[in-house]
Amino acid sequence: MASHYLQHFFAPSRIAVIGASERPGAVGTRVFANLLDGGFKGDVVPINPNRETVAGHACPDSVRDMSPPPDLVVICVAARHLPGVLEDCGRVGVHAALIIAASLMDVGRNLKRIEQRALEAARRHEIRVIGPDWVGLMRPPVGLNASFSKHRVTQGQIALVSQSGAVTSSALDWAADRGIGFSTVVSLGDTRDVDFGDLLDFLATDPTTRSILLFIEAVGDARRFLSGLRAAARLKPVIVMKAGRHDPGASAARSHTGRLVGRDDAFTAAVDRAGAVRVREIGQLFSVAELLASGQRLSGDRIAVLGNGGGPGIIATDLLQDRGLRLATLAADSERALASLMPPCGESGNPVNLLGDADAARYRRALSLCLADDGVDGVLTLLSPQVMTDPVASANAVREAADGQRKPVLACWLGGGSIRTARKTLTEQRFPNFATPENAVEALSALARYRDSQQRLLQVPAAGERAQEPDVSAARRIIAEAQRRGQPRLTPMQSKRVLAAFRLPVIPTVVVRSAEAAAEAAAEFDSPVAVKINSVAIAHKADVGGVRLNITTPSAAAQAYEDIVATVTARYEPALLDGCSVEPMHAPQNGREIMLGAVRDPVFGPVLSFGAGGSMVEMIQDRACGLPPLNDFLARDMLQRSRVGAFLGLDAPSALRGQLEQALLRLSDLVCLLPEICDVDVNPVIVDADSLVAVDARIHLCAGAPRTDPTYPHMAIMPYPAHLARHETLADGEQILVRPIRPEDAELEQRFFADLSPRSRYFRFMEHIQALSTTALVRFTQIDYDREMALVAVRETPVQIEALGVARYIINPDGVSCEFALAVADAWHGRGVGRRLMERLMETARSRGLAEIKGEVLANNQAMLGLMTRLGFNRKRDPEDLAITHVSRPLAEP
Repeated sequence: MASHYLQHFFAPSRIAVIGASERPGAVGTRVFANLLDGGFKGDVVPINPNRETVAGHACPDSVRDMSPPPDLVVICVAARHLPGVLEDCGRVGVHAALIIAASLMDVGRNLKRIEQRALEAARRHEIRVIGPDWVGLMRPPVGLNASFSKHRVTQGQIALVSQSGAVTSSALDWAADRGIGFSTVVSLGDTRDVDFGDLLDFLATDPTTRSILLFIEAVGDARRFLSGLRAAARLKPVIVMKAGRHDPGASAARSHTGRLVGRDDAFTAAVDRAGAVRVREIGQLFSVAELLASGQRLSGDRIAVLGNGGGPGIIATDLLQDRGLRLATLAADSERALASLMPPCGESGNPVNLLGDADAARYRRALSLCLADDGVDGVLTLLSPQVMTDPVASANAVREAADGQRKPVLACWLGGGSIRTARKTLTEQRFPNFATPENAVEALSALARYRDSQQRLLQVPAAGERAQEPDVSAARRIIAEAQRRGQPRLTPMQSKRVLAAFRLPVIPTVVVRSAEAAAEAAAEFDSPVAVKINSVAIAHKADVGGVRLNITTPSAAAQAYEDIVATVTARYEPALLDGCSVEPMHAPQNGREIMLGAVRDPVFGPVLSFGAGGSMVEMIQDRACGLPPLNDFLARDMLQRSRVGAFLGLDAPSALRGQLEQALLRLSDLVCLLPEICDVDVNPVIVDADSLVAVDARIHLCAGAPRTDPTYPHMAIMPYPAHLARHETLADGEQILVRPIRPEDAELEQRFFADLSPRSRYFRFMEHIQALSTTALVRFTQIDYDREMALVAVRETPVQIEALGVARYIINPDGVSCEFALAVADAWHGRGVGRRLMERLMETARSRGLAEIKGEVLANNQAMLGLMTRLGFNRKRDPEDLAITHVSRPLAEP
């Protein structure tokens, strides 16, 4: 496997500090001293044209004078020198630079221009850059402290990545006091080049990192960020805190949906989709870090609380409920055993009150009983310093009882001076302990949310029958006509036609431009109707007197038309009005109003929403948000997270839930396939027991939106690349379809694997595997199309879809090559399926900008080796394992 493209930052063998100094207070002085004092085993070379030595080390004038060149440079010069320094670095082959500019203010208004020139030089020479405006990078496992921080960081298993130098410094100071170490600390500063996505990509597979903490101020490349976050969160806990949750300067929203869905909703939806856990306070970030450092995980949400007083236990109980955790119900045997430990006035139910005279032995025995109860997933122990309390002995008893247990145990020793020694004892033993019940419960909540997020990642969407394909061309024609006319939004009639093109059920509507036509339309519908102003300039018709409901006669419809036009004309130019729409009233006996919507977030692109609808939508503020593209599981999750979803009983299968899932899936398709659309507001949607219909809709267009691009640049998550599907004809005339794999293909993938012979399985996986686990199925079918690809060859029969073969690649950590794998059903060997799959796979990798494709083939797999030779691959036997042959070929066209 190729080394990661950030490897020079985290495992350099030779470092140059450009601007190293001995001047007191200088950045170069502190950085060079930190590198020397950190225990780094490689070479550290100072660079300064004004000195012969720095701290006793020979000091070349320039990086050009170093041979061999350094793996990593740390630049501590004034900002005006950055472009020239990076040019010098590029000429000698440096590929990693940390910029800690000694002064970013010395160039005044020219700073941006100088930074741009510096980055252009870095890109020209393929130098990756972290900084500027940051604290530095620390890698304790290799003794690397390339920072100007005064903190000494001990080695641990937590990675901290922060955009704020102040937060980084605070975290390091707090961690030192708590005895917590780190595998990696990166203060990103201005993410001009290397950003969160790059670092998450590295940390996902970093063996020294078991969990990751992120402090984020802003996300630059949303797709890169989410791709890295999804990769990391599947392998280890990622806890995220974001500053700037509110945007008081935001302009007024253009629709109900826009008012409801803010930028913070988009960020939360992104974090949830990736499987990470978000916290909202810095204290929570530290609390979670402490629990993660202990290595504990929570398998359920049933918590036992025990302490030596009633009040703290009740407080903790309330907090557990607030955070979505449950108070465990103790077994009858557990309660009897607990009761035997205490005087008659003790409380053996949960929360367990051990009373004020509880000694260490009572704590030890009570905790052991709670941990042995099958109905308990974790325990929070509390202690208040009372007259008969021995805080240190009790702390040791709790630690001993918890030793070796898989269930997490947290200590919360309340108070100040009298419990200080006990908390110090727990900290020295790396036992998770907290000053307040709030912090302890928040840490437990984060563990529970992490467990839930991992379970969601393992959900496999149902295959089922695919919905009728949308008429994308019809929708684009409507939008193109509106853009030609200079409309910023579609008229209600145009909006409904676009929804109908995507198979969303809409109420029939006609546009009329006279009172007589309104009367005729009402008569044609033969039911109570609604008459509404039709204008591209008016988003909320009811707010300007532009709506009349429950019109029962043609004459009343004519009168309603005249009244509406007169009322609205008083506020708007007649040229902005285009008559009225007439539509039948839809009011089923048990109908309820909900809303569906989508808003274009400036960072994460389209964000979908579902919640209660109607005229009170903004007051009710009920919404669940999600990032497209959706599958049926993600759509169902959105429905169940809203209050109206619970009211409608959407937690259980029903005809209505199926209809709403389909509506969300179609809305997801709409915003994926039509980048010209910014906002969609479908409100109200009337639902009853088994159906739904959209009564009103508004669609806003993006100014200057690009035409459809198969890479979906407006999306934070790469949708299904349908354009890669291709029908192929094999040499024997057999017709097959080669297409990207879908999450819904889990059952297809399982059948394909089950039908492979043991020999074919061994050739594919190089080990004997009897069945694919759920985790493996998810990994093989729910792929990140931006960093990997899996193509499946299928043949459709009247009975089922048959998988004939699967070829996949995943981009290597170097970012320029990919590793491939190929398997073909035994019955289809020798018929050209493997060749067609590999040709399409290489074509896709080439279009992705990759330079080389590689793979490993067992030396006795002669059929595969023969195919590789025919495809132009080079072959090389592994010198350390002669059973393996390495194959590779460049992807550039010959």
